[in-house]
Parts: sequence; structure tokens; C-alpha cells
Amino acid sequence: MDAKRVVDLLYWRDVKATGVVFGAGLLLLLSLTVCSIVSVSSYIGLALLSVTICFRIYKGILQAIQKSDEGHPFKQYLDHDVSLSEDMVHKYSDIVLAKLNKITVELRRLFLVEDLVDSIKFAVLMWILTYVGALFNGLTLLILGLIGAFSCPIIYEKHQAQIDHYLALVNNQIKDVVGKIQTKVPGMKRKTE
Repeated sequence: MDAKRVVDLLYWRDVKATGVVFGAGLLLLLSLTVCSIVSVSSYIGLALLSVTICFRIYKGILQAIQKSDEGHPFKQYLDHDVSLSEDMVHKYSDIVLAKLNKITVELRRLFLVEDLVDSIKFAVLMWILTYVGALFNGLTLLILGLIGAFSCPIIYEKHQAQIDHYLALVNNQIKDVVGKIQTKVPGMKRKTE
């Protein structure tokens, strides 16, 4: 999927397609709260298999009654090549490897306190995440993230001026507080780059 199609989905440009993706994703995540991943995968597989078997039998009966020779109803899908090319696997594995290396270097920099201010910010983030983890489990955060991903862009698009105004106010307040803390605490002044 390219970036334009993802943006179109998140901004609800095609309501039917977005509704299907959002509904299926939310249904999957809500199902995972009740059943294990193995059960949910098995139920989805059984449901898809039931639909395709019933459709194949229906088309076979229709062909027998009408005495037509249309062939297999899924022939066009069976003829598609679904194998992954070696080039595609190498391309995406190289991308994943580059991102993984970048994350590893950044985590090393943060944990080994290359920059005290950045390491303290990271520590505060980890401390906040302990409270988030105590309130929500990972699946609940995924559900909230999915709902946010499909609702925040459209809300921002409709109320961009007001949101930008309040975000600028909050950003200025945070900069003031961080600046005051950096002047008061020794060793927290940023190096000039």
C-alpha cells in the first residue's frame, strides 16, 4: 500500500473502503480481547473457508442447472502469482534492517547518557509509560490507537485553526518550563551545535 492510499483511508476519502478497514481492524482487536490469537485466527479462517466453499458449491449447482461451462469461480484469483520475489524480500529486509540499526544506535545513545537532557526526557517518558501500562494493557492501547488513527486526522482537518492555536500555546508553555528548568539545574544546559 502506498502512502496516498493510507492517507485516503485515514481521511475517510472513500467511506466504504475506510469503513471496511476500520470495522475489520476494530472487530479483530475486540475479538482478541475475548479470545486468544490462535482462536481468532482459526475463526476467521473458518469463516472465510465457509464462504468460499458455499460459493463454489452454489456456482457448481448453478452451472449444472443451466448446463453452462463457466469453469471454476475463483479461476482468475488462482492464476495470480502470489509468491514473493527475492528482490522484494531483500528490499524490505534492507529497510527493516536500516530502521532497526537506527533504533539500536538511538537506544544506545539514550541508555549510555550521551546527552543528559535527552536521557532524562527518555527516563520521564519511561516513567509515564509505567503509569500508562498500569492503566491499560497493550491490546487496549492498540484499540485506542486504531480509533485515534481513524478519527484524529478528520477532526484535525475540520478544526485545524483552533487546534493549531491551542497547540502553539501549549508548546510555548512547555518551552518556557523546560527553559526555566535548564537554567536552574546545573549540567542540563544544551550544548550549542
